[in-house]
Amino acid sequence: MKKFLLLLAAAALTATMAQADAASGQKVYLKVFKAKFGMNGVKFAAEHTVSEWEDLFADNAKGFIKEYGDKFPAAAPILTNPDMKDKIQDVGDFAKQYGSDSGNVPSCG
Repeated sequence: MKKFLLLLAAAALTATMAQADAASGQKVYLKVFKAKFGMNGVKFAAEHTVSEWEDLFADNAKGFIKEYGDKFPAAAPILTNPDMKDKIQDVGDFAKQYGSDSGNVPSCG
């Protein structure tokens, strides 16, 4: 029984941490990328399915950086800044949580 409760607590902590990364990613998106991309968080997250976002953010977000750097050249220096690496992964968590087929809608308009 003790092992079961520990496993349950670990699963809850993991889910909470994933939620926190998505919340951080939403904040980063709104603060850093919303003006550069010219769309709110709802529209941004709905640009791709969860699976497509997973592919774009795989391998250190190379696909995301390429696609959005080409689409929005003014954002390219931010996207390629090494200091943004972790923050971009948080944006990926946000995008994956609210992808067009996720059934979730972010609270950022």
